[in-house]
Amino acid sequence: MPLRVLFIGGTGNISLPCVAAAVAAGHHVTVFNRGATVVRLPDDVTSIVGEMNDGEAYSELGKASFDVVCQFIVFTPEQMARDIDTFLGCAGQYIFISSASVYEKPPRHYIITEKTPAVNPYWAYSQNKIACEAMLKSTSSALWTIVRPSHTVRSMLPTMFNEGDVVAHRMLEGRPVIVAGDGSTPWTLTRCKDFARPFVGLFGKSAALGEDFHITSDNAYAWDDIYRTIAAGLGVEADIVHVPTDTLVRYRPEWEGPLRGDKTWPALFDNTKVRKVAGDFPAANELRDVLAEPIASVKARKRLTRHELDPLIDRIVNDQRALGLQLNELAGCWSGSKVVL
Repeated sequence: MPLRVLFIGGTGNISLPCVAAAVAAGHHVTVFNRGATVVRLPDDVTSIVGEMNDGEAYSELGKASFDVVCQFIVFTPEQMARDIDTFLGCAGQYIFISSASVYEKPPRHYIITEKTPAVNPYWAYSQNKIACEAMLKSTSSALWTIVRPSHTVRSMLPTMFNEGDVVAHRMLEGRPVIVAGDGSTPWTLTRCKDFARPFVGLFGKSAALGEDFHITSDNAYAWDDIYRTIAAGLGVEADIVHVPTDTLVRYRPEWEGPLRGDKTWPALFDNTKVRKVAGDFPAANELRDVLAEPIASVKARKRLTRHELDPLIDRIVNDQRALGLQLNELAGCWSGSKVVL
């Protein structure tokens, strides 16, 4: 049955393919955003330009009594409080896009399910998402659904510090890039279009109300393999330098969130729960297929220039390699052997 669906956002990395999937499923789709991102929306999508902090205009959305409201751009408890007042009890289903980074760090089990505790002491972004989830769960209404994407890819490269195009431009210039740890940590990547199908499959399902779900691929890849595949897609070879996470955070404390709060740890997900409600869904398996769209997007941008992070990355690389040379010299003194970093 066609539903009246509102996307708050709708033109972003994850939400744009979800809008397309909702239209393809036959739903009547409206998007509400600032109109700042110029993208082509599917035909028959109604676009409303506005700001979330415009109280009067935003409250009108609640009065429209949509069957499903998909909230992609709430990041703080204050924003969630406004949404609870605006939509809960008015919309048939309110879907909050949280994050799989809310799951316990460090993990006590290598497979993540929805029963894994939401505890992240390292990243304010994740802590705010946890707080927003708790606010929803504490309401008297159960007309909500929480969805937790993991690392989804479409227009941006998957990188360890969320530095995106910096990695591509360094690779193209033949300069080294940094991978935290030894590069073997398994990391799940999901194409946005593979996420979109099960996401839309949750629309209007009574079994989804009052529940939380993550939606990810079943495939994980070592970080070194991710970077090598990016380099191959750009037509170059990757010069990877491994640096301990603790060392990286000492150089730049802002990296603690995306590293200790996310990418340092293995990310392997059990998607049984969402499949029971939304049905089975395919996802790309080969890493070159997963990364094809973000690599093509980087090539299309054609504006890869030096970045403010470049001098710091150069400094860290030089310091790490100098340490390796010192260790080799010491090892040679001790036993005549070499240590390679």
